[in-house]
Amino acid sequence: MTRTHLVWDWNGTLLNDFDLVVAATNHALATVGGPAVTADDHRRQFIRPVADFYAAVLGRAVDADEFDRLDAIFHDAYRERLTTCALADDAMTAMRSWAGSQSLLSMWFHDDLVPAVTAYGLDGRFRRVDGLRPALGGDRAYKADHLKSHLAALGLDGAAVVLIGDSIDDADAAHSAGAACVLYTGGFTDEVRLRASGHPVAGTLTDAVKLAAEL
Repeated sequence: MTRTHLVWDWNGTLLNDFDLVVAATNHALATVGGPAVTADDHRRQFIRPVADFYAAVLGRAVDADEFDRLDAIFHDAYRERLTTCALADDAMTAMRSWAGSQSLLSMWFHDDLVPAVTAYGLDGRFRRVDGLRPALGGDRAYKADHLKSHLAALGLDGAAVVLIGDSIDDADAAHSAGAACVLYTGGFTDEVRLRASGHPVAGTLTDAVKLAAEL
């Protein structure tokens, strides 16, 4: 089956918000006396569930109540500076270069995502936009289910779909849905980790779309 539909990840892929994510993470960790993480630390060490990432950085367990507090602090700091972020340099060119249909799937809150898509001038570009609707959290299994629900709402079989994202979670979700995946090195994950996954890897979104068209 020809792959005619492209699903875009948002954070760290279309939206160049990695520096803000690191800053908001460090702000949250500092409230409990944690160390600062560098950009390279974050790319190498980030895992889901996010509570496990915090626990690894802090060197101790993080229970559900503490995680909820840290997550709320993170998102407050993130929202405060979101307007400082731009789309990835070639995001618009890359989206225009795909011949088929496109949609957007994110683990960011749906009620924040939709107005952000409008603010970045992307209204009408996607067949569907889906963000995270539950209160907080999200892990690998949830991302896979999120993608399956997204494709079901679009009436698409995974065999017709390529997902472009910046994390191993994106690749795992795509695989679980029967979709292909191209991984982008400009986001949240160390390139070595991405290449070790065995999925196609691209250094720009434009190149990612070219690879997607070949799958």
